[in-house]
Amino acid sequence: MNPLLTPQSLLTSPFPSSSLDTTRSFYQYPVHFPRNAPPKVVGAVRFDGPIISPGLLSSNEDDQVVVDCCITTTLPPALTLSHGLESIKASIEKLKLDRPCLGTGVMRFTVTVNPSAKALNWFYLHHESPKVFPVFFISKEEKLPVQSLLLNGTRGIFGIGRAAYFQCHSSSSSDDIKRFLTTDSSPITAYGFLDTNFNSELSSVDHEEGSFFFLVPQIELDEFEDLSLLTATLAWSEPSVYSFDEAILSFESSLQQAMDFVPSTTEKFNPYCLPSTIGRLKLADQSIVQRVYGCSLSAGVNNVSAGPMELMKRASSFSQFAIRLSNEISISNNMMVSMTKKSNSEQDLANINAVWASLIIEECCRLGLTYFCIAPGSRSSPLTIAAARHPLTTCISCFDERSLAYLAVGYARGSRTPAVVITTSGTAVSNLFPAVVEASQDFVPLVLLTADRPPELQDCGANQSINQINHFGSFVRQHFNLPVPSDHIPARMVLTTLDSAVHWATSSPFGPVHVNCPFREPLDGSPESWMFSCLNGLDFWMYNSAPFTRYNHAHPTCSMINSQNVMARALELLQSVNNGLLILGDIHSEDDMWAALLLANHLKWPIVADILSGLRLRRTHNLFPESQDSITFLDHLDHLLLSESFSSWISVDAIIQIGSKITSKRVSQMLEKCCPCMYIMVDQHPSRHDPSHIITHRIHSSAVDFAGSLLNFCFPRRNSEWTSHLKALNSLVAEELCFRIQAECSLTEPFVANMISRFLPSDHAIFIGNSMVIRDVDMYGHNWQKFTGNIGPILLNSDLQYQFIQVAGNRGASGIDGLLSTAIGFAVGSNKQVVCLIGDISFLHDTNALALLSKRMSRKPMKIVVINNRGGAIFSFLPIAEKTESEILDQYFYTSHDISISDLCHAHGIKHIKVQTKEELEDAFCQSHDKEDFIIEVLSCIESNARMHSDLRRYASQAVDNAFKIIMTGLHPVTVANQSSLCNIMKMDCLSYRIPLRARPTSAFPDHKGPEYSREGFIIQLHLEDGTTGLGEVAPFEIHEENLLDAEEQLRFLKHMIPRSKIGKSLALLRGSFSSWIWHELGIPPRSVFPTVRFGLEMAVLNALANRQSSNLASLLYPRNGKAAMPLSNGVKICALLDPNGSPQQVAHAAVSLVRKGFAAIKLKVARNADPVDDAVMIQAVRKMVGYDIQLRVDANRRWTYEEAMKFAYLVKDVNLQYIEEPVQKHEDIIRFCEESGLPVAVDETVDDSRADLMKLAAYEHPGIVAFVIKPSVLGGFETSAAVARWAFSRGKMVVISSAFECGIGLSAHVLFSHYIDLQYEDLCKLSKCKSYLPIAHGLGTYQWLLEDVMANSFQVSRQPGSGYMEASVADAAGLLHDVQVNPDAITGRLIEDELLNYNEYIDLYGVHYSIRVIDNGRRTNNVFVFLHGFLGTGEDWIPIIKAISGSSRCISLDLPSHGRSKLQQYGALNEAAKLSLSFEILAEVLANLIRKLTPTRVVLVGYSMGARIVLYMLLRFKDTIAGAAVLSGSPGLRTEAERKVRRAMDDSRARVLVDLGLPLFLNSWYAGGLWVSLRSSPKFQRVLSGRSQHGDVNSLAKALSDLSTGRQPPMWELLEHCETPVVIIAGEADGKFKSIAREMQECMGYNSIDHRDNCRNSCCEVIVIPDSGHAVHLENPLAVARALRKFMGRVNGH
Repeated sequence: MNPLLTPQSLLTSPFPSSSLDTTRSFYQYPVHFPRNAPPKVVGAVRFDGPIISPGLLSSNEDDQVVVDCCITTTLPPALTLSHGLESIKASIEKLKLDRPCLGTGVMRFTVTVNPSAKALNWFYLHHESPKVFPVFFISKEEKLPVQSLLLNGTRGIFGIGRAAYFQCHSSSSSDDIKRFLTTDSSPITAYGFLDTNFNSELSSVDHEEGSFFFLVPQIELDEFEDLSLLTATLAWSEPSVYSFDEAILSFESSLQQAMDFVPSTTEKFNPYCLPSTIGRLKLADQSIVQRVYGCSLSAGVNNVSAGPMELMKRASSFSQFAIRLSNEISISNNMMVSMTKKSNSEQDLANINAVWASLIIEECCRLGLTYFCIAPGSRSSPLTIAAARHPLTTCISCFDERSLAYLAVGYARGSRTPAVVITTSGTAVSNLFPAVVEASQDFVPLVLLTADRPPELQDCGANQSINQINHFGSFVRQHFNLPVPSDHIPARMVLTTLDSAVHWATSSPFGPVHVNCPFREPLDGSPESWMFSCLNGLDFWMYNSAPFTRYNHAHPTCSMINSQNVMARALELLQSVNNGLLILGDIHSEDDMWAALLLANHLKWPIVADILSGLRLRRTHNLFPESQDSITFLDHLDHLLLSESFSSWISVDAIIQIGSKITSKRVSQMLEKCCPCMYIMVDQHPSRHDPSHIITHRIHSSAVDFAGSLLNFCFPRRNSEWTSHLKALNSLVAEELCFRIQAECSLTEPFVANMISRFLPSDHAIFIGNSMVIRDVDMYGHNWQKFTGNIGPILLNSDLQYQFIQVAGNRGASGIDGLLSTAIGFAVGSNKQVVCLIGDISFLHDTNALALLSKRMSRKPMKIVVINNRGGAIFSFLPIAEKTESEILDQYFYTSHDISISDLCHAHGIKHIKVQTKEELEDAFCQSHDKEDFIIEVLSCIESNARMHSDLRRYASQAVDNAFKIIMTGLHPVTVANQSSLCNIMKMDCLSYRIPLRARPTSAFPDHKGPEYSREGFIIQLHLEDGTTGLGEVAPFEIHEENLLDAEEQLRFLKHMIPRSKIGKSLALLRGSFSSWIWHELGIPPRSVFPTVRFGLEMAVLNALANRQSSNLASLLYPRNGKAAMPLSNGVKICALLDPNGSPQQVAHAAVSLVRKGFAAIKLKVARNADPVDDAVMIQAVRKMVGYDIQLRVDANRRWTYEEAMKFAYLVKDVNLQYIEEPVQKHEDIIRFCEESGLPVAVDETVDDSRADLMKLAAYEHPGIVAFVIKPSVLGGFETSAAVARWAFSRGKMVVISSAFECGIGLSAHVLFSHYIDLQYEDLCKLSKCKSYLPIAHGLGTYQWLLEDVMANSFQVSRQPGSGYMEASVADAAGLLHDVQVNPDAITGRLIEDELLNYNEYIDLYGVHYSIRVIDNGRRTNNVFVFLHGFLGTGEDWIPIIKAISGSSRCISLDLPSHGRSKLQQYGALNEAAKLSLSFEILAEVLANLIRKLTPTRVVLVGYSMGARIVLYMLLRFKDTIAGAAVLSGSPGLRTEAERKVRRAMDDSRARVLVDLGLPLFLNSWYAGGLWVSLRSSPKFQRVLSGRSQHGDVNSLAKALSDLSTGRQPPMWELLEHCETPVVIIAGEADGKFKSIAREMQECMGYNSIDHRDNCRNSCCEVIVIPDSGHAVHLENPLAVARALRKFMGRVNGH
């Protein structure tokens, strides 16, 4: 026996050669091995262990530890497994031409391929004389029953060859050199055994405690739920162990064998043949190896602390596997080896009926049909008994043949393999008819075995006898009528009939076949003699596991040739397409979904994905998926088409549709309207599915084959702007629908569709019923914005970051019968947990399916959601609903009912949950029911459902109309290619201002005193490339969380970052577009921008866009009649603001004065006095003086206790206040106050505190809360404010826009925004058909406080002649912003961007000359920051942060030696110290000397990663130079010598890889690691990667990696306990590893023992976790880091 052993014993004794059958239909390539080539166990590099243990490391310092770092290259996704292998082969050929210089190396190539299960098939194809070993299959299912393996297959892992192996014997001696393997990118899994010894000399496998054997295969296929990952691993070790040439030769042998035996993409593997196949192998004792372990090798040395056996036992393990270690030895467990083919031979059967029945069932199993749906009956007894007794079948029975047939349809939908239905004679056959029609119409394979009476009992009145011949007519693909069983008829006829029937069912066009099986008595198995001669010719069949007749599809048919010709002609026409549209219809298989996704990514056409395509409910990792450039999905085209403007605009000149049917009627009508245009239909069936008669080219092909043809051609992107407009409009509709659905308080049917798609787990599938539910999910389904499960890290490294989900429905005939039965079958066939969503009438139509549900055979638990609206709701959407009496509708169309679904469930023992609210539905749906089925009944109402749908259509249509006007203003109505809608921002100016106020701001406390009151802030001026400018105001105030210094910091940052960024009119949509723009254009998290800064930035951008088209902000946001500007005669009502000062009568006279000026609304500040009674008396006096026609508002600013507020409320209950604003201190008392006082309440600070979180605001929906006061500068701009306003409107609340004492520029923008909000509210009133619109008086009365203004022409409010009220003119506000004349007396300065100085400083130390590049802002101040970057970085990494904080500090950033433009070289004889020229000790001394040279003051050192470790070392060694330290994602080092020893070896290996393989390959592998997941998700990642690739001296970079390794860093944990210098430790929120290290450092420095009475050292340590960031925190969220550093400098300075 010769298992996997050392390289020296790999090529021993030849094995007998055997020929290969190259004619088998499942081979895709011929075998190329020479016939006389002996099988061999391929060579490999030996390592000591897949994990590293102190037990394996000697304490002897002379012992060596070698860690080889694997370099992984991610290849583009491949269409099929064959394409993936070809891609790997091409990469290996390229590697051979540019062979690495590494003496030792491990390289991996990964490529994602199609998801259909192939690992088991691939393993099986190697069973006949493989030439390369090992070959293995490991099932990823735990305790998978044999029948389930046959029924569903299994996702697993296939491997061939071995690139590396890990072997340890308990008796083996310890070597001086220990070799380990690690990876910086995606983990490597080694597969093997514990407590097992492989002895090459004895050719044996023995149990040996403490031993292990693991291997990394050369070729590996790992199957996941949505894709498969193909990996190739190449390992070598020169010169003596295993050379590169030997590794290549060995790898190519494995690759060639893998390619020669690649599974067919068109034929599904039948595991029925596994028992006999594995049984023929030379199996080792099964008791020795019962589990296979998968040990994950990943980056880092975290595993150093535990022993290998302990860690491996915690690794994943598998109990079902088959491994061929060599030609002489194999190991298998739970792979059906012990199961015989059948329990009895045909000769043992009692009678000829049993013989034929047995042959039929056996042949079905050999053809891969092992799922039998059996209806009880006497005449079918022989078939039933044969099926039930067969050891490899799965049988399920039901008393209702109709449900049973639909169950079979569902199984075939999920598995793409026919189920077999067995029924008795008579009407039992007729009950199959509805399911047969569905299967026929939707091309679902199905085999019907119907028992029948013999001919002598036909047409003579015999009981239970009807004419069953050709019973289903044209709805079956073929009908077979077997003769009555007879021993005079060769049994071969039965087998060939079954073979032919299954061939018809599984060949295009797929569908049902009917095999009629008449039987004479006896039917009960009574003995009756029969002649064995009828079995003649079956000897070969009896002794193998293959079907009698094999059908081969190797030769192309005429139709395929014609399709190829059509394809060639179509490709020529597609090259000239401008506006192409890709339609994804009903796609059944996962491979076709994968192909459609690849094709969509290749074409770059907009995609309309039907709900049954699998891509409608896709997932993506992008924070703003609508902005992703790769694919444009038009998920809401149906609602876009509600807009007449959009419908008349959209023009398509080519359509490709994959999959015949689409759900949306409006989309179908649009496609018909696009005719004539080139319309290509791709489907596997030849039927004409073209109800509109518009298809010009029909391709009879699978999506995989079609995509394979198109992926070889390049298609130019001719009209990207057309696509971008479609993307923007689709995103807007998505946001509008989601908002409206979530805003509705009650539980609605659209919410059900939206919620289920949002919470559907990644490993689930969904079956959707007909009528309204499938339309709802198609229209309102939610796309996931995150990856789940194990697939996420794989897709993050892929070019295609999408996942799909399997969706099914009965859309062949689109009936409502049998849906629940179909869903149950679908759960069995798909082998997934299935969610079923159906309506109540559909449910009641198929209640017999509950009997099937209660059996729970061979499937996972189901969740069934039944929408119970007491009838057929779809008729409420048809024209008949408007023209027919309700009584007729209820009785004959809605079929209203009062049936208890709960009682039905109880009768069948099925768990039932009834829900009536959103919260109840979410709780019920998200409950974990891993072991039982349950039904969720959602109560609904037909009338309210119709009303909700109508509202959604109206809202969506209006949103599209408004957005269409915004985007298309100034553009040609047909095409947008004649004018670019994007414009570059060239620069940004910032002016600081200070203006005097007339009085104390009302937000200040009464005791706030000062000689004068003033307002300070900044004016932003954006300059576009066409000369247009736009103004914005940034003016933090005491009510804001940020102050002027905070705002200045971010403005300096934006001033640096914003030039050359692009803006477009889609920003005016205010539906998340600004957040997306901040993320993608500026590369920063939107939440990191302060509210006042974002407010000013939005204002400036929108004003610039408005000025660019000679419009104004209000017209830009809400254009009317397709014109650029609306009439500007409108005004905005202003509520006067009165800060009481004086007696009640004096205040009342002041209010009267305001009324005489024309104010119809006045807000008075209260809670300024000690007693609320005084305020009540004042309000009473005011009301008495001004009368009841004037609206009075009061604002307590949260200054009253609940008791004080109630005292005030009791006294003013008859004053008729419009509302009281924020009456109580505690937010939890607001609702209580509303209910107890009865006074109308407005929320203001509560809105501010919510940060526009609508979930938080939902707590204030109480009807007593009548108004929401919105301050855009506090909420963070117009986009956020508009969202809150829309939400408030949807709750029937008043929206008041309030200023915060801005200058005239901000006030003018507030006026225009208030006008926009008024127009929104007016339209909402019209849509809701509510009472006439009454304009709101907005809270812009702060203009009265401005003594002077920033503008020369100050902001004015006047009494309008038309209304007689004090209003702000929209025209005047627009004019002020368009032509601003700045008051020079108000301007106090300008933010000047410091020009960065770039120079080199020189330090000579220990015979080495260091040239250090310095980036210096040159500011002269005692606040000095010195920045140190991480490995691969440069000083330029810190420039955005330097720009932000340069206003108050001098900032110096350095290129560390060997990075960027810093160099080091020998200038004299090297002494002993020079050998440490890049050690921490020497480098710290060099930097300390440099800092002293640059500045005489103590500095705050800031370091990231490697730079942070240097900072920590200098902090402890050079206290006289360091005033404080900021540690970003850094560590004080490794605690043990074993860890450091391993880490040194790892970094030395990385350094060798960097030198030998080059920087580009190293970078790709380095950043593929888990540490960089967050950075890879950032839009700036490619820019970062590009900057890293600019390092010129790779050798020096490698030296820095090795010399500055954490393994060579002196551990500083103990020294930290004595640190007396202030330290701030910063980590990213998503960086779990360094967050943990930060907490450990904090504890180490004694944080928990802070004495607040003393200014002790320990109180200076702080940990800051930066949100929206990972390890590269300074690159991912620079604004948050900048603020943390500036505040830290303040703490260092003692203020």
